[in-house]
Amino acid sequence: MVKQFPVNPGEMVERADRLMSAASNRYRVVVQVSRRAKRCRHEDNENSETPMMKPVIRAVLEMSDEFTEPEIIGHELN
Repeated sequence: MVKQFPVNPGEMVERADRLMSAASNRYRVVVQVSRRAKRCRHEDNENSETPMMKPVIRAVLEMSDEFTEPEIIGHELN
């Protein structure tokens, strides 16, 4: 069975690039995304849900959605 990604891979790359360019330190972006992905994975396990997307993809999408709120990005990425 072939799994369909809920997000276009090109859009995913664009969102990740925006996150990287928003931060002064790329390492911090990677750490923040990994922490968010770990949290997402635990939430899915606690809720006994079958995840529709991988935790890292979900974390990047959530963080890029928050990109429009500068106070959140400034706090998490810097």
